[in-house]
Amino acid sequence: MKLKQLSLFLENKPGTLSEPVRLLARHKCNILALSIAEAREFGILRLILRDWEHAAQLLEKNGFVVKVTELVAVEVPDGPGGLAEILAPLGESGVNLEYMYGFTLPRENKGLLLFRFDDPGKAIAALQKAGANVRRSTDLFDRLEA
Repeated sequence: MKLKQLSLFLENKPGTLSEPVRLLARHKCNILALSIAEAREFGILRLILRDWEHAAQLLEKNGFVVKVTELVAVEVPDGPGGLAEILAPLGESGVNLEYMYGFTLPRENKGLLLFRFDDPGKAIAALQKAGANVRRSTDLFDRLEA
């Protein structure tokens, strides 16, 4: 139920993002989802890849600082209120949401939300108890690569 994410710390200057992306492309590592957060001097590139272990080793071998974290993927209807329904049981359970990003699957009329929680196991239990559709990483990868 947990999904591995790679976070790379990159200097915030022109051209820096292309270096790890080109490296992954040369080694046939397909990025399925990503997010970029920036601070004044550094940015954080967050990546979801099927073969995250290989990608992490490759990036580290080439001098990148990589952190592996666990995310929880939740499928929601693509419409008003989908996110609100997911957040209610999380707030009641006392789980802290550190960050999230999401995207839609237009052909399926659904959205996928990727969450970073302080306690992923507790978050999964609260979501499942509330009837949320928590996705397994293999299901998610198959759908994203289709």
